[in-house]
Amino acid sequence: MTQNLADTSRPAADAAAHEAVTPAPVTGGASRGWWRDAVIYQVYPRSFADSNGDGMGDLPGIRSRLPYLRDLGVDAVWLSPFYASPQADAGYDVADYRAVDPMFGSLLDADALIRDAHQLGLRIIVDLVPNHSSDQHEWFQRALREGPESPLRERYHFRPGKGENGELPPNDWESIFGGPAWTRSENPDGTPGDWYLHLFAPEQPDFNWENRAVADEFRSILRFWLDMGVDGFRIDVAHGLVKAPGLPDLGGADQLKLLGNDVMPFFDQDGVHEIYRSWRKILDEYPGQRIGVAEAWTPTVQRTANYVRPDELHQAFNFQYLGTGWDAAALREVIDVSLDSMRPVDAPTTWVLSNHDVTRHATRFANPPGLGTQIRTPGDRELGLRRARAATLLMLALPGSAYIYQGEELGLPDVTDLPDEVRQDPSFFRKAGQDGYRDGCRVPIPWSGTEAPYGFGPVAGGPSWLPQPAEWAALSVEAQTGDPASTLELYRSALAVRRSQDDLGAGTAVEWLEGPEGTLTFRRGSFVCTVNATDEPVRIAAPGKLLLSSVELAVDGGETVLAPDSTGWWAV
Repeated sequence: MTQNLADTSRPAADAAAHEAVTPAPVTGGASRGWWRDAVIYQVYPRSFADSNGDGMGDLPGIRSRLPYLRDLGVDAVWLSPFYASPQADAGYDVADYRAVDPMFGSLLDADALIRDAHQLGLRIIVDLVPNHSSDQHEWFQRALREGPESPLRERYHFRPGKGENGELPPNDWESIFGGPAWTRSENPDGTPGDWYLHLFAPEQPDFNWENRAVADEFRSILRFWLDMGVDGFRIDVAHGLVKAPGLPDLGGADQLKLLGNDVMPFFDQDGVHEIYRSWRKILDEYPGQRIGVAEAWTPTVQRTANYVRPDELHQAFNFQYLGTGWDAAALREVIDVSLDSMRPVDAPTTWVLSNHDVTRHATRFANPPGLGTQIRTPGDRELGLRRARAATLLMLALPGSAYIYQGEELGLPDVTDLPDEVRQDPSFFRKAGQDGYRDGCRVPIPWSGTEAPYGFGPVAGGPSWLPQPAEWAALSVEAQTGDPASTLELYRSALAVRRSQDDLGAGTAVEWLEGPEGTLTFRRGSFVCTVNATDEPVRIAAPGKLLLSSVELAVDGGETVLAPDSTGWWAV
């Protein structure tokens, strides 16, 4: 049953006060939109902070840690799903979009979290999952109960099967999680029925966005959360809502290998843009510059730019950047292409290195290049952390908005040795899909103490929904705070410098300067960033006064030696 905040009888004046505490812009270029240079911190609610000791993170836990995020220096917090859900895919299977799952708290907890964040000067962005619902959503359950003639089946993609008795799927599409993208339903009388489409798990049936009721429902959901005071939405599978007419066959197996290389009949169809134009009108009705952020996996950065045209969404994740290895030439190319692609649509470029779906970059960079974004081996952890720190300073020096995934500020690696019996990634249990090792980047983060769950929960030795490594005691917030060599203090310093330097943050270009092979040097006004992506020290003329570096850099007689795998920030 939907939880409804109106049941709490909050006075209208109180609701107006909620809007009044929306934080003022605090970053450079804010007059044109706070999001243009915002640093946005992703919280994965299951794994951030557990307030009640049940081993699962929750909204009160997040609320209690908001001062930490303010002091870290971020501008906004993006919350992964906390909606009512059977949790077949960690909350990305939503049963009720207007309710909070009891494992995370209640609508009152969400309201309190938003209020506290605003009072601390933080904005709140929530996940929205419009491509699919849970199979426990009331619409889908009624469609099954009412049988083939139910009008609710038009809100999903139900189709008769092929073959003599309809025993074959309607087309050859494959699920992103592995196996066919179709599951056969059962009629109310127990006989085999039509098939339904699910691009992800069978418990996640895809909505049919050609149906007006679906579009109407999501416009209502947007307004529900905007009225609650959220500052924006991260839109899950933003590229997947519209399917090609007739749902045509792709004509081959191993379809996952094609993802990201071409427009697919179920991804990046042009029809999605009309949806986002209608959403933009709603966002613009509300005060405080509410935003939409597209999770859009597209073949090119140029196609990603389509999602952030002036009358559509505000940001789109730059997955091409995330997938680029630690190589100076490749990084320069993707930076140039990204900036060049966003400039014509007057949208900020975004930069991201980690999230809840990919191996943490401290582990990706610890491994040889070319292994992709889901890696099962720990690699050289010392090397990985050194490169990760350097990559972070590079990212934060680029013009636009940056995303930080919880725990990367602690230098956390992926946990690559989780036993099979504790894994919960649904793709782990299916064949030929994603690698199924996303659990490794979702292990709860350590806050304090020497014993698991390291302050994640209120009791030492208490439970944690995924086990934490013993060595994480040395990586906790408590252990790193005050240590000038720690990764946490590097992030705090970098974000403080970013705020203090007028030439950092918003913008559309960098000025590349000459440098030795394997290095990057660029200027932004009175700021210069130097990167050595090689495994050898490189001597260059010192660009100016050293502001910050990922490792210790010495300036001697107007020259400096760039350490291997390092980044330096300079004032000139």
